Amino acid sequence: MDGRELPRPPRRIPAGAGTLTQLQTSTPRTPAPPPRQPWIFGRILAGFLVLLLIVAGGATAGWWVRSQSLKVNTEQVLESIGGSVVRVLATTCEGTGEATGVLLDNGRILTAASAVKQPLSIVIVTPDNRIRRANQLGSTADGVAVLTMIGRLDETPVPLAVTDPDPKAERALIGYTQAGKQTIQSVGTTEQPRALGTVMNPAKLGGPVVDKAGQVVGLVVGDTVPASTIVGVDKLRGYIATGSTDITPEAGGTCEQSRGPQAAIVPELQVAGTPLAGEVQRLLGNYLTLENQRDFRALQAVYSQRLAKTITVTRDQSSHQTSYFFGAKITEVTRAGVDGANARMTFTALFSPNAKGAQGLACNRLDLRYRLVREGGKLVMDQASSMGQASCDTD
Repeated sequence: MDGRELPRPPRRIPAGAGTLTQLQTSTPRTPAPPPRQPWIFGRILAGFLVLLLIVAGGATAGWWVRSQSLKVNTEQVLESIGGSVVRVLATTCEGTGEATGVLLDNGRILTAASAVKQPLSIVIVTPDNRIRRANQLGSTADGVAVLTMIGRLDETPVPLAVTDPDPKAERALIGYTQAGKQTIQSVGTTEQPRALGTVMNPAKLGGPVVDKAGQVVGLVVGDTVPASTIVGVDKLRGYIATGSTDITPEAGGTCEQSRGPQAAIVPELQVAGTPLAGEVQRLLGNYLTLENQRDFRALQAVYSQRLAKTITVTRDQSSHQTSYFFGAKITEVTRAGVDGANARMTFTALFSPNAKGAQGLACNRLDLRYRLVREGGKLVMDQASSMGQASCDTD
């Protein structure tokens, strides 16, 4: 080597590389935008929606609480005042003889006038089967009868509401079935009433409509179930007021033959329900039903041939011109002979105080023992003997 510096080899450019014309610098980064300010209107709208939901929820809750506060607890109401809601039974010249009634202050009882038209005698029967006589003071143009109880009961009178019911408050009707069972059913509100025909039977006419506190807010009246309507408490207050001019006094009936309720009688079995007891129940129930319906000719088929010769149609009619039998209970059924039976039945007889043998009384509790025989394959009555009787007012 002669000491000279060798030339450098040319710098190799990779294939496909672009021509280098100038120095390339890095691209500067765009600065991040400043944080977006909250949308004021959106915040206001969201707050309004939340507030609206809270108010709506509160209103719904308030409506629910109020609706619950206006409902009737039927069991509690019946337990608190049921003893003062009574059956009204009568033997009358024109009335149906059967209704529900409510005991108010001073021994006053309100019921349906259709049940006690031209009465010969009236009684009220409590749910525990205590019986008291009653007299009719009169009736009103809209079908309410005002009775006064003869005697005393230890039941607390049902109060009349001081004001008319809240239009949205639930009401309930207390009344009796024709078998004598006390029931309570909702009849809706005055604003949205329930059709009375869906809960009524003839025995519930005269029943009180009560509120959740057990106060009377109305009375169901009418000549028939389809024609039934509710008389409001505003009128009822006037009807029990001393010296009310809305009541028309009515005299008692004067007919020779009256009648009570016409429904079939089914005596309560207080013995084992054997086939024989069931047969006795049908026989004695048929006997009481036909007596109440005054079908004296049909009664002849209930008697044995021997007894029919003694108790003729004429004698039966003469003995039961004004009587009405109810509250029957069979307390004994035993076999007698080959296929006969002995039976004992207690029941109550309501009749006119002026009837033959009534001695001024209107109601007796009877206890009879029957000898039954079989004729033509069926049981018939052959003899009856009294085991005792007492006036209805002795309890």
